[in-house]
Amino acid sequence: MTTQTDISPAETGGERRSWLREHSELGVCALLLALGVLVLTDALTMDVDIAQRGPVGPKTVPVVVGAGLLVIAALLAVDVLRGGRGQAEGGEDIDLSEPADWRTVLLLAGVFLGAAVLIEPLGFPIAGALLFWGAAFALGSRRIDRDALIAAGLSLITYTVFNNLLGVPLPGGPLMGVL
Repeated sequence: MTTQTDISPAETGGERRSWLREHSELGVCALLLALGVLVLTDALTMDVDIAQRGPVGPKTVPVVVGAGLLVIAALLAVDVLRGGRGQAEGGEDIDLSEPADWRTVLLLAGVFLGAAVLIEPLGFPIAGALLFWGAAFALGSRRIDRDALIAAGLSLITYTVFNNLLGVPLPGGPLMGVL
């Protein structure tokens, strides 16, 4: 029989690390729990007196989503603690031995940051066109003329849908009077 003094601290730490590796999905449960609490806290402290127009107000969807996140976190934790394991991804066509394509990642990050900086002075139609064109270029397309036309069209359609149809005002920039 082993007593508490017979177990070395190194064995206890190794057992704990082994248990955590076997139950690593609990990290996802903790993330879902924290996200659910954040969403619920934000939804329940929302001031909605002005925006309330009927029985279903702006709090409804965030409360449902937050409660759903808490339920999913609890169900996943129970499954993991009962021995459930996530399935290995079989449909991915990725060679994990290849290094990451940091050039593409950095180009995309630069395009997104550039669009975020340019949206106010140039407006959404121009900044959006640069975003769409830059993303196509970063992802490997080299048809600059065709991509520019498609990017301009997508940007104008997006601007029109959000600004005119959905009522979400986007900055028009120098094109404000034209559009």
